[in-house]
This record gives sequence, structure tokens and C-alpha cells, in this order.
Amino acid sequence: MSARSRRYLQYFVLASMFLPVAVQAQQPGFSVGPVTAAPGTRASGFLEVAARGTDQGTRIPVTVIQGAKAGPVLGLVAGTHGYEYAPIVAMQRFPSKVDPKELAGTILIVHVANMPSFLGRTIYYSPVDGKNLNRVYPGKADGTLSERIAETITREVIDKSDYLVDLHCGDGNEALRPYSYWMTSGTPTVNAKSREMNLAFGLDHIVIDHERSSDPAKSVYTANTAITRGKPAITTETGGMGQVDAEGVDLAEAGVFNLLRYFKMLPGDPKRAEHPIWIDRNEVLRAAETGTFHARVKPGNTTEEGAVIGILTDFFGKTIQEIRAPFSGVILYVIATPPVSQGEPLAMVGHVKMPE
Repeated sequence: MSARSRRYLQYFVLASMFLPVAVQAQQPGFSVGPVTAAPGTRASGFLEVAARGTDQGTRIPVTVIQGAKAGPVLGLVAGTHGYEYAPIVAMQRFPSKVDPKELAGTILIVHVANMPSFLGRTIYYSPVDGKNLNRVYPGKADGTLSERIAETITREVIDKSDYLVDLHCGDGNEALRPYSYWMTSGTPTVNAKSREMNLAFGLDHIVIDHERSSDPAKSVYTANTAITRGKPAITTETGGMGQVDAEGVDLAEAGVFNLLRYFKMLPGDPKRAEHPIWIDRNEVLRAAETGTFHARVKPGNTTEEGAVIGILTDFFGKTIQEIRAPFSGVILYVIATPPVSQGEPLAMVGHVKMPE
């Protein structure tokens, strides 16, 4: 064998030794439906919810940000209710502020979960099937449009995430002070991690919710769907009244960055809720009849048991009912526009847990 041939053979053997390591170091692309992001990149596109029966189907805009380094998968869902604009705007501007090359792990963003409600400017309910998307999880592949949206998000986002945040705000009729929900429908380990997520997100009022179903087939709510599948999750509320207010948008964005730091997906320390106010029980006050509501309180106000929260009247101004606080506590949200239908919320009162 000539000297040149021996050199070529040495080069080939040396390259072969390192080739498996290089291949192993490469992460595969991360896909949500047809949207795939390679390591260190971001990609955006749509999940298609096919037409069925008389409805035309819909599209769900999503972004996948895959970090250059390995790490957990954080799912972020905005626009479950289409008139809740603050988190929708926050999640539009958020991706450009994340450098995928500095990220460890993957972020899955649903920009607008409920496009029919968003484009139709409807509160609570879809204009297509009249259902509340946040009451039909985990959804049905052969169900109504809201149920098919829920099934798509469950399959493509929740099932692919390690942690989940359902980002809400007060709907187009709700004045709201910022708070989050700690749901305890999971295992002790999942519940403990969900509690820490609430603290890491940074909102100082946290509602403890023991009432959610622990059955994955009847999870009902977006975040609870993750929890019943063994994935820690929280629901957050920032902003309200159909406003794109700077405070609500900024709080949603800051909270997500806090979680990314808490999970070590980005460098730095989260700005935790250092002195959280825990709400150990709450009650949503509802309209006994259809009419008009005139609030007498503002979100964040404290109230005493029996104090008037607002007045429900008929369409001629005659009082139907005085809405009173069931116990002393804090007003978490209150309906601040006149029209209400029978059974709809008027206000939410939270009881503050006393220090132990």
C-alpha cells in the first residue's frame, strides 16, 4: 500500500470514529401537525380542523420554537375564548423575543385556539355550535366544531407537552384583577409541580381549585386535560374587557418568561410571587334571570359578607335581584357591561386563606 493510500485510510478510520457521535448529537425536528422546527429554529403554520356536516371547519395558528439544546416541552395556549385579547397579543409578540439558539427544550404556542370566536368577537361561546371551548375537553374527533378543536389541541399540543399554561384574561364583558388557578386534580407529584408553576409565573393571587375532574375522559378544561394526563399545568388570567391593555399583555408575557427560567429553558431566575394570596374557596355569582346588570364593585375590591355586588334589573330598570357577597373576600372579576342572560356569571368572589 502506498503512503498516500495509508493516509487516506487513516483519515477514513478517524472520521468513522467521530461520525456516530456527530449523528447522535443532532436532535430531530419537533412537529405539531404539519409545522416542524429544526433544532435552533422556529416555525409557524396552521393546524387544520376539517369541515364536518354543515360547519366549515377552522384553522389553529401555532408556532414551534425548538431550542438548540435538549430540555422540556412547554405548551402555551392563548385564545381559548376569542374575545380574550391580552394573552393573544402577548403570544404574537413573544416568539420574536426568544432566541432558539439559547433555548433548552421546545415551546409550543397556540396563538388563537378558538378562531371562530375570535373572528366573530363572541364571549364565552362559539358562534358556530354555541359551545364553550373550555368546557368540552378532551374533545371528540367526530364532534361539533368546538369539540374537534379541543381534540386537535389535546392530540397535537397537550399530549406533546411536558408542562402547559392556558392563558386567559377577562372576557369582553369581564373586568378582572390578575390571578391564576392551582388545580389539584392530579397526582400529589403533579399537584406539587403545578403549585410551583403558579408561584414561578408570578401572579400574587392564586385560586386553589379542588373541584376539577380527575378523569382524563371528562377533563372539561384545557389545563385540567394536561393535569389528568400527568402533566403539570396552570390557568392564568391577565387583562379583561376585550382590551389590549399594556398591563395584561405584559403580565402574560413576563409570566411565560418566568416559567422558562424556572424550567432552566432560558438562563436567569424567575421573579416568583414572594407573598402570594391564596384563595381557598370561591363562588361565581350568576344571573337568576335575563336582564341588565349594574356593578357596584370593581375587580380587586374587598367585600364583606352580604355586601351588594351589583343590581340585576329587567329591561325597564326594575330591580329583579340584589346580588350580594356570599362571604367576605376579594372581587376577582365582575361583569362590567349591562347585558346578561339567565345563568351567566355576574361576579367571582374569592375567600382569602388565613396564614397557618
